[in-house]
This record gives sequence, C-alpha cells and structure tokens, in this order.
Amino acid sequence: MTASEGLPPLPSLFAPVMLREGGDALARAVELAPETGPGFAPTRGAGTLVWVRAYARAEAAVVLEPELPFAEARLAVLAAGNALADALAAIAPPERPVQWRWPGRLLVNAGDVGGLRWAAPPGTAEDAVPDWLVVGFAIRIAWPEGTVTGERPGETALHEEGFEDITPALLTESWARHLMANLDEWQARGPRRVTEKFLARLADPAAEKGLRRGINPKGAALVLEREGARRELPLA
Repeated sequence: MTASEGLPPLPSLFAPVMLREGGDALARAVELAPETGPGFAPTRGAGTLVWVRAYARAEAAVVLEPELPFAEARLAVLAAGNALADALAAIAPPERPVQWRWPGRLLVNAGDVGGLRWAAPPGTAEDAVPDWLVVGFAIRIAWPEGTVTGERPGETALHEEGFEDITPALLTESWARHLMANLDEWQARGPRRVTEKFLARLADPAAEKGLRRGINPKGAALVLEREGARRELPLA
C-alpha cells in the first residue's frame, strides 16, 4: 500500500505520508519535520503531509518552513484553520454554520467536531525564525460504534450534520489545497487577511455589549477590549 493510496492527487509541493487508523499525524509530522533526523539521517522536511486513513476520524498535519520570526509565523496556525473551515463550508449542507471557538475548536451547527493541532521546535524564541512549524487538524467524521451521543452534549460529528459523502482522504485533499491558497493570500495581502477571516468565523461568546475583538498579528493572540481594559488570550 503506497503512502498516497486513497488520497486524491495533490499539488507537487506536497509529499503525502499515510498512517493507518490509530496513527498520530501531528506526532509523525514532527518526527519528519527537521532537515536531519537521529544520526543525521535525512528526513522529509517542508511539504510533508501526514494523514490518517480511518473511517470515523480525519486527521492530517503538514510541515512548513517559515521565513518569519516565530511570533509572526504562528499566524500559519490560523491560516490552517481558515483552510479547514473553507473546505467544510464549501460542502456544508444548508443552515450548517462552520465556526471556531477560541483558540482552535471547530464547531459545526454549534457542535464541537474537533479542532486544530500544531507544534514548533521547543524553546523557539518569539523573535527567532523557527526551523519548522507543523500545522494540522483532527476532526470527528462519525461517532465510533456504540457511542451514546446523548452522553456527549455540545459535541457532534460531520455525518450527523449531513456531510454524508465526506471521507478523511477527501477532507485532507481539500484542506491541503485551501491551505495553499490561504498561505498565498497571506503572502500577497498581508497578515490582516488571515486574522479577519478567522475572526469572521469566531463564534460570538460575546455579542457582549461594548466588547471589541481582534487578533494580534505578532503572536496570534485573541485581543479583547472593553472600556479601555485589554486582555490577550494566547493561541495555546
């Protein structure tokens, strides 16, 4: 079985690596992220796209090599979130809103289906360019057999919300293409476009009177302001 079996064709900049059910896409991508591995053996590096071939869960992660300081490069996590929301919104049934709950939980029809995952080299300083950055997601496509959904309030699955034809392979392929488009848009139009798109889908815990929200492009923290008081919620 080849690494890309079951995955639709991707742009050449992506190098797919398939894991079987139960694999951890983020952990494997982190292992493949550095230019050299243990004993200086070459690994895969930028463009490596690890995905899990499963039934009930879609999970994928891609290795990036930023050219910006860590504080600014962290916006790639939100770009990955925009890409995932774009991929789902394009096929969402009517009246099934796709939203985010800060810092990275994905809501479909107000139910939590999973969220963003990311990693960077431990100890990377905010003003240093990271050697690599891994961004990804893990999403519930269907409930595992035997799950009593009534015991999971506030949670849902894509199949339950009418995404009947979605598969891990199709979602991974669509996310990768949308990620490429979102990263290109960031490069062409600047960080403001990334933050505005994410904010537009941020579920409003606060239609609270007088509350203003923004995202700090240096660090990707959510900024909340009211009556002169300001606080930042980090992208944990």
